[in-house]
Amino acid sequence: MRGFQSRTEVSAVWQLLDGRVRPLPAETAGLGEAAGRVLAADVTAAVAVPAFDRAAMDGYALRGEETFGCDAYNPLEFEVIGDSFPARPFGGTVQPGQAVRIMTGAPLPAGADAVLQAEAAEEVPDAARRLRVREPVPPGRHVGRRGEDVEPGTVVLRAGRVLRPQDVAVLASLGAGPVLVVRRPSVALLVTGDELLPCGAKPEGFKIIDSNSVMLAALVRRDGGIPSEAQLIPDRPETVRAALLAATEDVVLVSGGSSVGMEDHAPRLLAEVGELSVHGVALRPASPTGVGFLLGGRPVFLLPGNPVSCLCAYDLFASRAVRGLGGRERSLPYRSVRLPLARKIASVVGRVDYVRVQVAAGRVEPLAVSGASILSSTTRADGFVLVPGDSEGHAAGEEVEVLLYDRP
Repeated sequence: MRGFQSRTEVSAVWQLLDGRVRPLPAETAGLGEAAGRVLAADVTAAVAVPAFDRAAMDGYALRGEETFGCDAYNPLEFEVIGDSFPARPFGGTVQPGQAVRIMTGAPLPAGADAVLQAEAAEEVPDAARRLRVREPVPPGRHVGRRGEDVEPGTVVLRAGRVLRPQDVAVLASLGAGPVLVVRRPSVALLVTGDELLPCGAKPEGFKIIDSNSVMLAALVRRDGGIPSEAQLIPDRPETVRAALLAATEDVVLVSGGSSVGMEDHAPRLLAEVGELSVHGVALRPASPTGVGFLLGGRPVFLLPGNPVSCLCAYDLFASRAVRGLGGRERSLPYRSVRLPLARKIASVVGRVDYVRVQVAAGRVEPLAVSGASILSSTTRADGFVLVPGDSEGHAAGEEVEVLLYDRP
């Protein structure tokens, strides 16, 4: 067993990943599956939305200027010459003194320039279909004009956008078919350790239940990746080597066996079958993290087995690669707030500290726990503070940035 001779700065690991990880190629996705995907190319409108002038409410289409001067005591009468319904427009032209009964969304008849709301008039019940108008309506009122939503030639959505439900609706309104999106990265989950029982098992003897795999799978899905089914791998060099060589995914996550103990085989094996670029990071917890690459430049992350360290290492490093491959912003995917500290946070110059905190009454309270195996501390915490490597910590009352676990 040996200690780390040196540790790589967090910023240097980010720089390595940003220089080596590029978005995956594009693929097509139908609109029903496009929400949550990253757009790979700009979308330009080929048609106007709406494609025609239409009624914005139920009422009567007429020439607005002809209604000026009327009121409840001096109503004006118009001849109702027909009806216009959605997809069943009135085929004629509205002449002076005429009106067409129209429904919301129906095409505005030729010759009309306004829609009088139904409650501002009444049809006289006789065979002639006369309309008695009690309120004036200016030209253009209650009319949805052609192209008022989207004009042809407009860039509606830019490449790099994570498509939201309303974005997909806009694409549908344009008549867009399948769209180009960045391929979602596949992620292998290799969990090492003779002491592990599969998730869902009951604790027995001196064994512990694997919890990292379900956490990592959820984090991968959060970042737009597709996690593989987790493999539990015993601490045998030949088995770990075989799993690394067999992995075909875009990213490989190895949980456990990342340090310098007698059973920590992953760093040496990654160096043999690929490239070990980083082993040991100036970070607490998660200092035994390793980063490297397999054939084709596929990133591999050696994550500590302790659950909090595993979460920390994934979020700061593996998340950056998964998100980058999928075309997403590479920064931490957490909402942040700036609030004062209720008490000080102590740190050491030369390393980044990942400090779990609670937020109460508008102040930040560091949790009185530092153990990397105390996973429940992350459920009690509202988020975390990253103390930079050039700082000795933060004093009570100092304002700090809190990255919140709960997304908006």
